Amino acid sequence: MGKTHCSESVTEGIRVRVEPSYLAEHSDPDDSRYVFGYRVTIRNESGAWVKLMSRRWVIVDSSGRRDEVVGDGVVGQQPELEPGESFTYTSHCPLTKPWGTMEGNYQMLCQDGQLMEVKIGRFYLVVPQETVAGA
Repeated sequence: MGKTHCSESVTEGIRVRVEPSYLAEHSDPDDSRYVFGYRVTIRNESGAWVKLMSRRWVIVDSSGRRDEVVGDGVVGQQPELEPGESFTYTSHCPLTKPWGTMEGNYQMLCQDGQLMEVKIGRFYLVVPQETVAGA
């Protein structure tokens, strides 16, 4: 997928980059099943330790259907990041439409005991045009 579908945002020194991709091998357009993977890199560019406590995703498909996913950590982990460290993980999202968007936030515990909401910028889940044309 092109870079135009990626997102990158920085909140108080915490950089979040998301790179989505279409997973054709797990999708079945004839059954309205489109599966998208996404790779997230969280980098601590601040001067203090942080710990990812929870996530909140807002997923909207092309028909306007909106889903919210809230939970502890990411992929079963609550990574702790010292200044300069990063954490990368992959996950996936099934849709019933060939395109949609995702965005949200992470709740981070800061070194001073405060909680901080870190933005995950909107990114696009789009079936490649050649896939749609070939269907």
